[in-house]
Amino acid sequence: MDQILEMFLNIGIRDIIDMTIVAFVFYKLFMLIRETRAEQLIKGLLILLMATKLSEWAKLYVIHYLLKNTMTLGVFAILIVFQPELRRALEYLGRSKILSKSIVELADEQLDLKTKEITDAVASLSRQKIGALIILEGNIGINDVIETGTLIEGKISSSLLINIFIPNTPLHDGAVVIRRDKIMAAGCFLPLSENPNLSKELGTRHRAGLGITEISDAIAIIVSEETGAISIAREGKLSRFLDIDTLGRIIKSSCKQDSEYALIKLKWRQKND
Repeated sequence: MDQILEMFLNIGIRDIIDMTIVAFVFYKLFMLIRETRAEQLIKGLLILLMATKLSEWAKLYVIHYLLKNTMTLGVFAILIVFQPELRRALEYLGRSKILSKSIVELADEQLDLKTKEITDAVASLSRQKIGALIILEGNIGINDVIETGTLIEGKISSSLLINIFIPNTPLHDGAVVIRRDKIMAAGCFLPLSENPNLSKELGTRHRAGLGITEISDAIAIIVSEETGAISIAREGKLSRFLDIDTLGRIIKSSCKQDSEYALIKLKWRQKND
């Protein structure tokens, strides 16, 4: 008890800063892996670590030897198994807006027009119960996805978006990818979500929308073919049954953040050229 009391009395400002930073880093790591496959794997590793310690205390030498060597190999296994999550973490650090925040991006009128064209198209598709999957690219490029579809590079318009998703047309089955103020491609193939906790009532379209947001900072807008319900996927999480006004606010907010970051990168390059 005296040792614990002495330890607390010897804690200084630097120790508090040190512990705060560590706690913040662990919190951010937890938020990145929450409700993903990595969360289940980490639970398994913690159980394995506890079993290793218990076998050491209980002097079960054979079990301890096997578990200890398994843990050693586990370090290399983590790098392989957690590859998608590690990539997400590094991408998160890479796009953090630490350098600046005083920036302007697409003109407000331009952003309003882009939002209106997308929401008008989604509203029409929803009313007609026509399935749709629209991806708004973020700061992480998804050229590999764009290359799987048919290149369009056209101006964003509600009529074009509606026509793409009309049933029995060549491109209606894939996803449309929008980059800034252009429809880049249609009929694109997306990676399916690997989240084991997803509801079984979600179909391939919703799983594909979630999948692209698990490996990038893109936003996926999904219209259900069965119900016409509008959903949006961000950062591997799905929000369902949205109204058009809410969808418009999310699109605007996302586009502003992405444009700010793009301008930061442009200014940074100009400064270093």
